[in-house]
Amino acid sequence: MKRYVALGSSMAAGPGIRPRAAGAPRWSGRSARNYAHLVAERLDLELVDVTFSGATTAHVLSERQHGRPPQIAALDGSESVVTVTIGGNDVGYVPLLMAAALPRAVRGLPLLGGRISELLDRDTRDRALADVFDSLCAVGTALRRGAPRARVLFVDYLTILPPEGAPAPPLPQADADLGRHVAATLERVTADAAAATGCEIVGAAEASRPHHAWSAEPWTTTPARYGVPLPGRPAPLHPNGAGMRAVADLVAAQL
Repeated sequence: MKRYVALGSSMAAGPGIRPRAAGAPRWSGRSARNYAHLVAERLDLELVDVTFSGATTAHVLSERQHGRPPQIAALDGSESVVTVTIGGNDVGYVPLLMAAALPRAVRGLPLLGGRISELLDRDTRDRALADVFDSLCAVGTALRRGAPRARVLFVDYLTILPPEGAPAPPLPQADADLGRHVAATLERVTADAAAATGCEIVGAAEASRPHHAWSAEPWTTTPARYGVPLPGRPAPLHPNGAGMRAVADLVAAQL
């Protein structure tokens, strides 16, 4: 059976999509119905899933997360397939949207106001975006080296926001526009990094544009009401079950 290693952040892990993957660390948010599990079932692959909510490129490459080793440690060189969805936490993409969805009164709280202002500051986001290409290239290079016989696929992020000009309540229009800018730039640099490092790209962002979180058939979820996620539901501003199935379709078709 061919070995498949899945790496990435919550957008790959699938927090809140039941059931939880057997043996998954508590804080990973790893679902047994995330796209990696669905692809492995469909293509009869031996899956090693180390996706972890909150992961950054540093957690893939070198940093421990909640006591777990860097995700790249899962590679042993025998892999046939490696997928990775990463970079959003480096640029604060979903945290930006979560901050934008908070009520105005919460934004003014002393302990939160500064962090929220930083997340919603375009110059700060642009500085993070300027750095993430090199970080993604480092991931691609390391995965090609660690899994020399594998097809390495960058799977970009599902589209969350509706098209420019369309409302995305409760997000203010200016904050939604900043989110679109971050998402579009991340999509572009992910594809560029894949090309630059000899990896492949799976265009989940492009495929999901008609299925944004406010659409009639969403592949992602809208913000939590009052900023509080509901237990037992897919995490706010993350893939739902339909989104994970759609991404699995894209990955399986490419393989």
